[in-house]
Amino acid sequence: MDDDYDSPWKEVLVHYLPDFMAFYFPRAHAAIDWTRPFSFLDQELAALTVGAASGRRMLDKLVRVARADGAEQSLLLHVELQGWRDAAFAERMFIYHYRVYDRYRQPVASMALLLDDSWRWRPAHFGYQVLDSRLQLDFPVVKLRDFEAHMERLCSDPNPFALVTLAHLHARRTRRDAFQRRHAKWHLTKLLLQRDWDRQRIIDLYRTIDWLLRLPASLESRVRRGIHLIREGTDMAYLSSLERYGLEQGLQQGQAAQLLDILELRFGTLPEAVRNRVATAESAQLRRWARNFVFAERLEQVFAAE
Repeated sequence: MDDDYDSPWKEVLVHYLPDFMAFYFPRAHAAIDWTRPFSFLDQELAALTVGAASGRRMLDKLVRVARADGAEQSLLLHVELQGWRDAAFAERMFIYHYRVYDRYRQPVASMALLLDDSWRWRPAHFGYQVLDSRLQLDFPVVKLRDFEAHMERLCSDPNPFALVTLAHLHARRTRRDAFQRRHAKWHLTKLLLQRDWDRQRIIDLYRTIDWLLRLPASLESRVRRGIHLIREGTDMAYLSSLERYGLEQGLQQGQAAQLLDILELRFGTLPEAVRNRVATAESAQLRRWARNFVFAERLEQVFAAE
């Protein structure tokens, strides 16, 4: 089972940006007025970075925020999440930074969260000097692996990204050990249910944990049974939503596995991109692809006319 790290991080970052900044970049968080509206500029960033994405990208966000010092001019926050080593990463940070500045002529704060497995890779600047001319961009970097030494402390940290960090670290550790992953997932689920959070936040964070710590159906059912047992002994009404979400995920995983099987029987070994696309699709989309499969003569026709 291939892990999908991009989607859960994107969803939780967008919904809980202030918490994300407070947990990973507290100095920057303190310089932003979070009582005022902020806006994501995803389409603008995509347009600005066409042709500049050398190497694979995981997740990047551009956000317009208000400054805490009372200045009228807003601040542009450029955040990159990088999941693997990339020799061109620092240069890309620089390119995106100057393109954003060139477009808006406003201060830009760039920062990076590195989710890869390396201890030593920490790109934090890009620049060059030629003759008497010098240019350099320095940007703060947070390495998720550094939290491995503090995993016990994270269990009691009230910021939701403490649990997200734990889920990601456990996902990396248990890629080849489904039983250990089930144990970690159940532990994080219990920690989540102990939080004094509103219903929607509980459900959102459970979705993130569930997405990062994907399990085979047989082991996933044991987690769902645990949630059911807790629900029986409490008045936590939102637990029914977690159970329902778990059942829906189980249905989706079964549909995805079945579609992948029949695709491989007809078309042979599937590209990794196709496998990931099927594994993360919604149930309704999987049903449409299954109907396309009946008449498809080539693999591309299964995914046509979406």
